[in-house]
Amino acid sequence: MRYSNMITGRFLNRPNRFIAQVEISGVEETVHVKNTGRCGELLVPGTEVYLQESHEPQRKTKWDLIAVKKGERIINMDSQIPNRAVEEWLQDGNFFADMHLLKPEKTYKKSRFDFYTEYEDKKAFIEVKGVTLEMDGVVRFPDAPSERAVKHVEELIEAVQEGYEAYLFFVVQMEGVKYFTPNRDTQPEFAEVLLQAEKAGVHIQAFDCKVTSESIQINKPVPVVLENEELYGAVEPLVHWFRENKRDLPWRHHVNAYRVWVSEIMLQQTRVEAVKPFYHRFMEELPTIEALAEAEEDQLLKLWEGLGYYNRIRNMQIAARQIVEEYGGEFPHEYDQILSLKGIGSYTAGAIASFAFEIPKPAVDGNVLRVVSRILASREDIMKASVRKQMEARIEKVIPKECPSDFNQGLIELGAIVCVPNGEPKCEICPLASLCRARKLGYQSELPVKKKAKDRKIEQKTILVFQDGETVAIHKRGKKGLLAGMYEFPNVEGYLSMEEVVEYCKSIGLTPVFVKELPTAKHIFSHIEWHMKGYAVRVDELEKQGPEDFIFAHPEEIQAKYSIPAAFEAYTKYVNIRLGQNKYEE
Repeated sequence: MRYSNMITGRFLNRPNRFIAQVEISGVEETVHVKNTGRCGELLVPGTEVYLQESHEPQRKTKWDLIAVKKGERIINMDSQIPNRAVEEWLQDGNFFADMHLLKPEKTYKKSRFDFYTEYEDKKAFIEVKGVTLEMDGVVRFPDAPSERAVKHVEELIEAVQEGYEAYLFFVVQMEGVKYFTPNRDTQPEFAEVLLQAEKAGVHIQAFDCKVTSESIQINKPVPVVLENEELYGAVEPLVHWFRENKRDLPWRHHVNAYRVWVSEIMLQQTRVEAVKPFYHRFMEELPTIEALAEAEEDQLLKLWEGLGYYNRIRNMQIAARQIVEEYGGEFPHEYDQILSLKGIGSYTAGAIASFAFEIPKPAVDGNVLRVVSRILASREDIMKASVRKQMEARIEKVIPKECPSDFNQGLIELGAIVCVPNGEPKCEICPLASLCRARKLGYQSELPVKKKAKDRKIEQKTILVFQDGETVAIHKRGKKGLLAGMYEFPNVEGYLSMEEVVEYCKSIGLTPVFVKELPTAKHIFSHIEWHMKGYAVRVDELEKQGPEDFIFAHPEEIQAKYSIPAAFEAYTKYVNIRLGQNKYEE
């Protein structure tokens, strides 16, 4: 669509909706405004405007105000042009395949839609809305309350219910915008009816336009954001913030799927700083998927010692063998394939897919749930699986295809070091502070809502640290259950007195020569708490029989070879055995 007889002018003021005062070649002229909307952010005194000369002799005004310049962008504000631009665009064969009929101004019941079309074997109504309201690259409609616009959408819903196809085209009368969203501040009813329309099956589309001072043409689709706009707004500042502030972490060097996988499994339930030495040692000993697949169980458990949740490493080995057998040792590149691996859930699959392969899938962990809950001021319980799924769906809609890794990692990083779980979030340095609904409402510290977990089962245990000269007794736990396959100090259920310890020693073939009570200790698992009472027991070497599964080994050998759970760390220090992160410290 092209205009003729165009000139430029300088906007002065707008006495009413229909006219404006514009300086043209140094002379103040009254011109016709072809958009009766508010347009307050466009028609600013001093703004350059573009005018078309009218040759109708009966007109009181000689000029029509067609477009304005806002920054570097020209915005067409001719309210009559969106329909003409759409008609021209559709007739040129765009959007609808095999369109064999296009009628403007089609009556439906008591109203009229902008277009009626027939394509393939379908019949469809089209309603067109021009969009001129823009702020920071985001475009909104309407710029003023419009009951008529609400009514049009309701009628499109009715048409769908009667078997028609229905389309709502938002023609953005400018180029280079980020996304379209309904103007909730101006008219929340319109925003709500759009959501209803989408659920009913109305196709809601937005397109920007190539605009010059003399022309306008439909250009390309624009993302339509009907809810959770804050998440869309977060993309650009979050990615920028992450690139400027991301921590230097070992798994962010030489990124590949295996390295990401190992780090993400280790980071479950474990702090970043605590993971670093484990990660380095693990990658040194098992640098490839094949090495992990072939490793002996004792080696795996020793490498994992101190990280807890030992089924994680067992599942990793099963998955590694899957990869070797099904994918020739190459980590699968498809999200669904990654998700099918043993021990990999939606978070880990999303992390691997996005970090290693730049696949736009969400990676929603506790940090992300907290950040998003605060941004959206959501009071939904994040412990519910349904809420997590909703969050994943919301995030997936906004993940930028060009940088899903930086976006996902940015959300996680923000939750780890700024939007923190304990104490006050650091809103003063948050790149998303201006978008955060919870902050605006003043209850960011109350979110997320997290239902209290069930009370843990308490188990009482007596831990026995048997020593024979310089050696210490350990034995291997069973193949199933808690801490399966790991090594531990001998222990019994319940609390034993010193006299009962002596009798127990004798009952298993050991002769105690010295018994010393050790301090009590507690270890918390996810659903169980161990409350422990300990004894150091020196036994007579010559009269030592003991159970067959007891291993008497030097502390250095135990520390190097046998995997001892962190649950026993309170007692390993009495025999100079270091566990977990402590064993990496000089």
